[in-house]
Amino acid sequence: MLEVLRVTFPFFALVLCGYAAARKRLLPLEAIPGLNGFVLFFALPCMLFRFGASTPIAQLLDAGVFFTYSLCAMVMVAFSIAISLNERIRWNDASLGALVAAFPNTGFMGVPLLVALLGPEAAGPTIVTILVDMVITTSLCVALSRMDAAGEHGAAVAARKALAGVVRNPMPWAISFGGVFSFWNLALVGPVAKTVGLLADAASPVALFTIGAVLARSQMLAHERPHGPLRWVDFLPISFIKLLLHPLLVLLLGGAAVQMGVPIDRFALMVMVLVAALPSASNVSLLAERLGADNGRIARIILVTTSTAFLTFSGAVALLKP
Repeated sequence: MLEVLRVTFPFFALVLCGYAAARKRLLPLEAIPGLNGFVLFFALPCMLFRFGASTPIAQLLDAGVFFTYSLCAMVMVAFSIAISLNERIRWNDASLGALVAAFPNTGFMGVPLLVALLGPEAAGPTIVTILVDMVITTSLCVALSRMDAAGEHGAAVAARKALAGVVRNPMPWAISFGGVFSFWNLALVGPVAKTVGLLADAASPVALFTIGAVLARSQMLAHERPHGPLRWVDFLPISFIKLLLHPLLVLLLGGAAVQMGVPIDRFALMVMVLVAALPSASNVSLLAERLGADNGRIARIILVTTSTAFLTFSGAVALLKP
């Protein structure tokens, strides 16, 4: 366990640094979208491209991992919505809460952390889970969030917008281009490869720092919530579901799939479980803000899961890692 903490501590320490910088106003709140844009459109795509290009194409096209993880994501979404819907939390808030329960922080945190813990071979299954969460889970939850306006065809319109958002997202394209380079054994020319490498190396520290800053900003602006005081029953159950139920569900359904003959490598299953044990994705907060959901609730779930995951995720690694 101590050895695991030595690896995970720097990653969570960078999140804490970003949180402290924003809280102390060393980083202006107005600068956070710029950091987020740098990570999303420059550094992270380069990192994913590099991992995709260096990963055997068979790992990037692992159907067993894709469909098993997709099933787990849909179960998580359905269960989270079922326990959240009430007179105060309608479809919009319940669906975005389900997304934050089913969508781990794989891009900003999971890829570099799992590669550091398990080696480069962990990149393949991790990238497959990113595709599932960005394409299937996000599109499903955004479509469901419009169910309050279902009579006006809100769900259908939201589904089209969600798919358009996937097309505009640079991360799936970066992974796809990396897969093409892997399949054809291509390589970037020297200066371009160096530029991509510099951006890729910046992805992990800047992304983790940005996560902390985003969490601090959300907490500092919590008093502006239009929905009144936040109740613990509105965010703690979803936090519990994300950190404990999600990895347990992936472990059980993945193990059952292996027993039924689905071709999932046991190492890939371990990676899937650890991906599910990651805290909630911080970018869901930005999506909730855009869709008019209760962003204070979403931000609190992300804050609780990120702060608690230092122990829960490290414990999961200690239990599963050979």
